[in-house]
Amino acid sequence: MQHKDTQPVNTEILENFDGSKLKIGIVTSTFHSEITQKLEEGAVESLKRNGVLAKNITITHVRGSFEVPLATQRLARGGMHGVIALGCIIKGQTDHYDYVCGESIRGVMDVMLAESLPVGLGIATVNTTKQAIERAGESENLGENAALAVLDLLR
Repeated sequence: MQHKDTQPVNTEILENFDGSKLKIGIVTSTFHSEITQKLEEGAVESLKRNGVLAKNITITHVRGSFEVPLATQRLARGGMHGVIALGCIIKGQTDHYDYVCGESIRGVMDVMLAESLPVGLGIATVNTTKQAIERAGESENLGENAALAVLDLLR
């Protein structure tokens, strides 16, 4: 998929795509909610813009990114055509960041492969709050990118 440099990411509509019959799940971590809420909004807007009906979008909230894989698996097994995994992990001064990042992302990939179901990864793993805000913005939104990744795989 190509993005034009002059076009913000958040306006992309996939060509010849009808998402009206798709059921898509979204799992959003509530930790760093000021970031993850914007990721969720980006994902939902992208899905709607590409024809996914609001009634066919199921949103589940979990406490942190470490819990995202299990909730993703539950949605995958619950009749969804694809799932979007959203979270935000900001590096602190301990090794906790490394463990949570690695295991959360590995867990999401494990679900995708085990269930043979598209899962879009929208977990921001960043060093600073400023970087997280940039990845949840209007010109770059990991939630939107994760939604587009799922829709691309469902073509």
